[in-house]
Amino acid sequence: MPDSWKLTAFADKTAIQAALVAQEDALEWDDEVVLTGCEVAEDRPLEWRLDAYFPRKPRRADRAMVAALFAGGAPELHAEKLPPTDWVTESQLGVEPIRAGRFFVHTPEHAPSNTKGVVNLSIPASQAFGTGQHATTAGCLAMLDGMRRGGVAPRNLADIGTGTGLLAFAALTLWPRALATASDIDPACLGVVEDNAAANGFEVGGGPGELAMIVADGMHHPLLRARAPYDLLIANILAGPLVELAPDFARAVTPGGNLLLAGLLQTQEPRVRRAYRRQGFRLASRLVNGNWSILWLRRRTTR
Repeated sequence: MPDSWKLTAFADKTAIQAALVAQEDALEWDDEVVLTGCEVAEDRPLEWRLDAYFPRKPRRADRAMVAALFAGGAPELHAEKLPPTDWVTESQLGVEPIRAGRFFVHTPEHAPSNTKGVVNLSIPASQAFGTGQHATTAGCLAMLDGMRRGGVAPRNLADIGTGTGLLAFAALTLWPRALATASDIDPACLGVVEDNAAANGFEVGGGPGELAMIVADGMHHPLLRARAPYDLLIANILAGPLVELAPDFARAVTPGGNLLLAGLLQTQEPRVRRAYRRQGFRLASRLVNGNWSILWLRRRTTR
């Protein structure tokens, strides 16, 4: 396994969030570098840290790339060589189960819930993100549950950027006869989703109640186009791609259909909502989980 390194910067919440937003728009960003931001501690919510993970020892150009994300001048960057381990998997090992809506999401190391009416979903640590611990994923689970309680009954749904498949599994739990499609740009997700489907009792296939899993960039796949239009489309990705995909999503969602968007900070919400308002969507509901917005939009029946 190649050496893994991390550059860390400490700053206030506003500066770190602005850096995360700047990275989305950075045309020269190295896609091998993974960026994360979080508060230093629960009792210090305004003090944040930014971590940039590298598959190599950071060079001078790498430091400059990270520093350029801070418009008001970069804080000091601390370099650290990481032990030879898969940091994505390591970050997910031992995470506590979460409860969102009727769903109880846990890793195999934890026991399922025996509470009546709770749906257990087991998602192991893997090479794909999406165990449910992140605020956006948990918010999507709660929003999907709210949609079901509110009478939404999709017959054809898609989960774009599915990761581990968690949101697609949750949707199939709520609407077990729906035609379901899941996609991700990362080929590693294909095997991950298939394994997680088997572990949770979901069938992989093309029929009602089964999950068709494909590798695709956005909506650019023959199966996604052939199965459209969708009456529920889920996309828990990032604000930048959500804005770019607005026209494609509008073409893919049936009039009166539902769109669940997540992966955007509250500060990014106005930009995302403007993009979808121009495409004929209106806000049905919103949920805020931490600093993240989860949006339920409906497409108008007439433009």
